[in-house]
Amino acid sequence: MADQWFTVGEIANTHGIRGELKIVPHTDFAERRFAPGSKLSIQKDGQQGAVLVEVQNARSHKNVYIVKLKGYEHINDVEKFKGSLLKISAEQRDALDEGEFYYSDIIGSEVVTEDGERLGVVTEILRPGANDVWVVELESGKELLLPYIDDVVRKVNVRAKQITVRLLEGLL
Repeated sequence: MADQWFTVGEIANTHGIRGELKIVPHTDFAERRFAPGSKLSIQKDGQQGAVLVEVQNARSHKNVYIVKLKGYEHINDVEKFKGSLLKISAEQRDALDEGEFYYSDIIGSEVVTEDGERLGVVTEILRPGANDVWVVELESGKELLLPYIDDVVRKVNVRAKQITVRLLEGLL
């Protein structure tokens, strides 16, 4: 698990000329992830290597975070990071309460009915509003949209990567 990395943000652009970056958060814990002193890894998809950085300061601005990294004082120092992902190691993830899950724990999980019938695999999680919606790729190749509500999602076994559901009328 030591080599596992989890995305917590994406560097969308630079901000100003003093080396600040606009970060689109990909985490529910943005205020902790981008807090002063936080250690992050900057990784570019498709490229080897990573740059380990420390957050000097950050502030929320509209739907992004403006982040200043220690040791990066000018726009020219951070321009190369545009389009990169900010990641944390598995050890840096916070422990969750009972019934809470990381997206990475859910995506790839097998979905079965209460009767044991295999439906498919969770491929994506949508956040349209009141509750999350889990996208399940069915055996037939079609997609099933499952609302994450107690009436539908009956049991989540993170270790076995298996989710037991009750299909309400009209879902399938």
